[in-house]
Amino acid sequence: MKRTLGVCYYPEHWPEAQWAEDAARMADLGLTWVRIGEFAWKRMEPVEGTYEWGWLDRAIETLGAAGLKVVLGTPTATPPAWVVAKHPGMLPVDAEGRVRGYGSRRHYCFSHAGYLEECRRIVTAMAKRYGRNGHVAAWQTDNEYSCHDTVLSYSDAARDAFRDWLRAQFPGAGNDGDIAALNAAWGNVFWSMDYDDFDQIGLPNLTVTEVNPAHAHAFRRFASDQVVAFNRAQVDILRAHSDAPIAHNYMGRITDFDHFKVGADLDIASWDSYPLGFLEDRSGAGDAHQRAYARQGDPDFQAFHHDLYRAVGREGRWWVMEQQPGPVNWAPYNPAPLPGMVRLWTWEAFAHGAEAVCYFRWRQAPFAQEQMHAGLLRPDSAEAEAFGEARQVMAELAGAPDVEVAQAPVAILFDYDADAAWAVQPHGAGLSYFGLVFDWYRACRKLGLSVDIVPVTCRDFDWYDLVLAPGLMHMTDDLKTALEAADGQVIVGPRSGARDAHFCIPTPLPPAWPASDLAVSRVQSMRPDMPLDVAGGGQVIGYLEQLEGGGDVVMSTEDGAPVAVRCGAGTIYVGGWGDDTAHMRLIRDLAPTLTTVEMPEGVRRRATGTEQFWFNYAAHDVEIQGEIVPPAGVKRTSL
Repeated sequence: MKRTLGVCYYPEHWPEAQWAEDAARMADLGLTWVRIGEFAWKRMEPVEGTYEWGWLDRAIETLGAAGLKVVLGTPTATPPAWVVAKHPGMLPVDAEGRVRGYGSRRHYCFSHAGYLEECRRIVTAMAKRYGRNGHVAAWQTDNEYSCHDTVLSYSDAARDAFRDWLRAQFPGAGNDGDIAALNAAWGNVFWSMDYDDFDQIGLPNLTVTEVNPAHAHAFRRFASDQVVAFNRAQVDILRAHSDAPIAHNYMGRITDFDHFKVGADLDIASWDSYPLGFLEDRSGAGDAHQRAYARQGDPDFQAFHHDLYRAVGREGRWWVMEQQPGPVNWAPYNPAPLPGMVRLWTWEAFAHGAEAVCYFRWRQAPFAQEQMHAGLLRPDSAEAEAFGEARQVMAELAGAPDVEVAQAPVAILFDYDADAAWAVQPHGAGLSYFGLVFDWYRACRKLGLSVDIVPVTCRDFDWYDLVLAPGLMHMTDDLKTALEAADGQVIVGPRSGARDAHFCIPTPLPPAWPASDLAVSRVQSMRPDMPLDVAGGGQVIGYLEQLEGGGDVVMSTEDGAPVAVRCGAGTIYVGGWGDDTAHMRLIRDLAPTLTTVEMPEGVRRRATGTEQFWFNYAAHDVEIQGEIVPPAGVKRTSL
């Protein structure tokens, strides 16, 4: 696979006389891709029905004439003021019932039919004009679905669409749906919540106390489906007029819609990687960890998303559409990357199979909301620090072998619906499905293991030495059967199989594993300052289940409570949320066919089909295989 670099560019922000010079500098740097257009609806259509394509025609031609390939974004993340004035009901509403107004971006509700038609119209006009343009080599739909917490909207449009969605989930005679079936599935007999008609069902916000978890979970499923449908509407139009591949740029730790379902309609999964911003804003790391990696980013957060989006992309195709090049503007604190980190982040993406890494942005904007966000160039067009690191990567790419992505020895199942279930019922402050899966992922990485993340729809686990399936709140029988038949060791739990499809505790009690009488008889969440010691080393943190029946106990607390139990020929059920030490012990002890090497602090290893990469996230020199690797250093060896 050929590895390429790109950049995000906004020709509408700069004098047209500057475009040719910018394009020439991009080409001289060795860039291949330039993403444009995703925020320019007002410049494309200043008033309804009046299009001004001339500036965009010239921008695309200027970039293409320099030998650059254009990724053209649909502009639906930033509808102009005239669209909002025409459809005031399109504005999203937050959980407190407040309308989220015009004045920034992503100011729309996915459920508003009128806004969807406006999107279809502008995308159709773009696709007809540029679908066969030889310089437009890829498309991006919208921009960062769910950024700024915009999937869950509590608008009137969402309420009406949710009711229709529920009727389809519980079909009855005609188009009315079966309200009795919904009441039974949700357990609405509790607190006298039975409905007489679907039109009585409101949105799960502004209730006196907590809403029925089945109701809240159904609303999250509905909201996810709305994103899928919104994206598909654009994809269908683009495919009718263009053969170029289509991508969307997802985000870090955004889980409130099913990326696998969105990705099924696309060709390329991409994501926007901001290691320093995410360390402060989304990693969940403690203060000491944030201080240690303040200028490097978490050693595992980017890699996790690389592996996740490789699974989301069709046939494993994925990019980094936006790579942090310097200080950003939106995190609680915004330090500058350690020298060399932009290069390290780029190479780590390539090591995980990225086709392209695109830096955000070409030139730092001197105005508006992102004027404190660095680019490859300063506002005065002088080279910023990252420019030289991008140039270094280009020189290194010239002599580097192509990446051959190989199956990893470890697979981790990831399920967006399980994340929704945990969000509805975490059972303890700060507990989340993403956090649990990420802890297992980090344990693998600390042992030097490469990981494949796979969707919960996967049924083929051949050739994996270890399959991890933590926290899957609802597990179908066929998934359990497929895991039971896996060649390697399987580790499931905690909370796996804890709910049925409509959020009720099943009988027999979970995990209801095939050919096992193991049962979770009680659950508890734990204070962060009250972990339980594990016999032999490690701790249980956050969550512990009381396990009855089953087979051999393979890990227990110091006071003898089972933590991990063998419940099948090759399956272990873990009823506790362990720390890194406990997770690493289970991986080493239960999957002896794995070749594990505990990594020095801050060092991570990634194997491709032909190479092995070592990345030093530590702020000090580290010795790797007899070679001193400096901070932000990358070591490569052939396999």
